[in-house]
Amino acid sequence: MTSPPRLPGQWRRLDVALRDLPLGLLLLVASLVPVLHSRGTQFGGMPAHSFDAPAAGVLALECLPLAVRRRWPVVCVALVSLGFAADQLRGYHLVAGVALPIALLSAGSYLERHRRAVVLLLSAAYVPLSLVLLRFGTGEPPVEFVTFYLVLAFAWGAGAWLRSTRRAEAERRRRVAEDTRAAERTRIARELHDVVTHHVTAMVVQAEAARYLTASPERLDRTLTTVSDTGRRAITDLRHLLDLLNPGHGAEARKPTVGKLLPLVEQTRRAGQTVEFTEEGTPAESTGSADLVAYRVVQESLTNALKHAQGSLTSVHVRHSEREISVEVSTDGPGTRARGPGGSGRGLAGLRERVDVLGGEFSAGPRTGGGFVVRARIPSGSSA
Repeated sequence: MTSPPRLPGQWRRLDVALRDLPLGLLLLVASLVPVLHSRGTQFGGMPAHSFDAPAAGVLALECLPLAVRRRWPVVCVALVSLGFAADQLRGYHLVAGVALPIALLSAGSYLERHRRAVVLLLSAAYVPLSLVLLRFGTGEPPVEFVTFYLVLAFAWGAGAWLRSTRRAEAERRRRVAEDTRAAERTRIARELHDVVTHHVTAMVVQAEAARYLTASPERLDRTLTTVSDTGRRAITDLRHLLDLLNPGHGAEARKPTVGKLLPLVEQTRRAGQTVEFTEEGTPAESTGSADLVAYRVVQESLTNALKHAQGSLTSVHVRHSEREISVEVSTDGPGTRARGPGGSGRGLAGLRERVDVLGGEFSAGPRTGGGFVVRARIPSGSSA
């Protein structure tokens, strides 16, 4: 059985005017209570006047425009100001006079255009009202008119502060959303680089080697079969990456782990690279993102070895401990430098960023005596 929607959700779906109307009706009802007659704002010292037929119109003019205080704030504050002026000039002193600072606060908060002009017009209208009340009232000192103006100005200022706070929060959320999208684009770019570059590099190297095997049909067939297998793995990995980007597609996205390094090494060997692989220790029960980062370090290092040192011996050493995973991939000599796709430098930079996020250490550079070495120390049990 489906439970009925909660009242707050239904309330938020109502038109904003319907949500603001109850406040005006509350002030209207309070002003009609006999015990509260002449208990409202007394400004200017006009003699009190009993509630009569014109008072009903003044009351409606002060209260009902609050229904549009957010939709049409200028209309609201103009009508309420007229009602307030009539209220004070007639001496009703209704409780509904509270509607004026509410209307000013709402205008300060929700008015987007011509704010300065509205302030000037309201201030200009306040001057003749004060002069009339000063002339026909019971003689309140001018300082009272200044004080009341400051109270009204404070209501507008409070609304302006709410508006600026709301805009600042919206700007903060926009920046957070942009930063999140940028981080996601960066993550996607890294995954695409890691997945595509490795497989495509292996295929290019294998295809280049196949050109020289035309005299050996069996070796040529094995090489072309390896190219096909590599292409199929690339397609599979890309599909899983798309599942990461679109979780609702249905398939469960997978993440390669350091425990899956042997197939990666075997693929590189089939591409013609001599690879020595050693692994020590037992992976920690919880490695967080360290497992994936270690895998990407080995993958990118083997890809670079295929690109820039084909035929040279490449050594992969992975060591597990309770607190970290250590990876070292080294390549001997310059190799034959197969004519594969050139490097963009993005791979190593991306690896450095991945390792830095987890608080680890990363280095990559020429090795003493020739060759190239990549080292990474990745704290385990973290998540990123």
